[in-house]
Amino acid sequence: MTGRIFSVVGGMFLLTVCSKGDNSHVQAAPPAVDPAPASATAAATAGGTISGKIKFTGTAPRNPAIDMSEEAACKSKYTTPPTEENVVAGPANALANVFVYVSAGVPAGQTFPAPATPVVLDQSGCRYHPHVFGVMVGQSVEIRNSDPVLHNIKAVAKKNRPFNVSQPSAGMKTTRTFTAPEVTVNLQCNVHGWMHAWVGVRPDPFYAVSGPDGSFSITGLPPGTYTIEAWHEKFGTQTATVTIAGTETKTANLTFAAR
Repeated sequence: MTGRIFSVVGGMFLLTVCSKGDNSHVQAAPPAVDPAPASATAAATAGGTISGKIKFTGTAPRNPAIDMSEEAACKSKYTTPPTEENVVAGPANALANVFVYVSAGVPAGQTFPAPATPVVLDQSGCRYHPHVFGVMVGQSVEIRNSDPVLHNIKAVAKKNRPFNVSQPSAGMKTTRTFTAPEVTVNLQCNVHGWMHAWVGVRPDPFYAVSGPDGSFSITGLPPGTYTIEAWHEKFGTQTATVTIAGTETKTANLTFAAR
C-alpha cells in the first residue's frame, strides 16, 4: 500500500475451512488496554517521548461479519454478532490498532536486550487478542488457545522463518520467537479464515500500538532526529520526522485517509 504524508500537529511529528461473511458495522473500539508494548518497559527511563493520537478522515469501510454458526463454543462468547477487526474506530474517528515505530534515527551500534517477559497472544472466541501488537527480536511470544476448538497458528513471514502450529484443544500454549526485524508478520488460522493478527518485530523498544482512543506513546528516546512510521492493515503507512532534545515530549497527531 502506498503511504500518504500525514499532517502533524504540535511538534514535527497469520486443515482449510473458511467462512465468508456479510458486511457489518465498523468494529467498535475494544475496552481500554494499555497501548504501550511490554518491551517499552526495557527502554531507558531517561529520554524523550513521542506521543499523539491517530485518526482517520472520511467514512471507514464496514468490517465483514463473522459466521460462527459452525463453532457454537466461540459464538456463545458474543452478545452481538462478531465482526472482523480490520478497522477499529473510536470516538471522533480515532483509529486503534496502528503500529507506530521508529524506522530510522536510533544511534548506530546501540543494542537493546529483549525483555524476559513474553508477549501473550490469546485465541478466544475464534479471534486473536490482541489483533495488533509489537515484540522485540528474541522476545518470546506465548500463543494460547482459550477455545475448546481446533486452531492453528500460521505465521506468514518474509524476513523471519514461517511456522504453522496446531493447537487442537483449550489450554494449549506454544512459544515462538522472531530473529529479524519485520513490519509486519501476519498470523492466520487456516481453520477459521477470518482470524488474523499482525505483529511488528523490532530490534529496539521504540514502538507502540494505538489504543481505543487513537493514542500512542514512544518513550525513552535518546536525543536525536527520528523517522517514525505508522502502519495500518487497511489504510497503509504514514511517516514523519521528529527531533527530540533531552527529555522533552513531542506531539505527533497522525491522520489516515479512509479507503
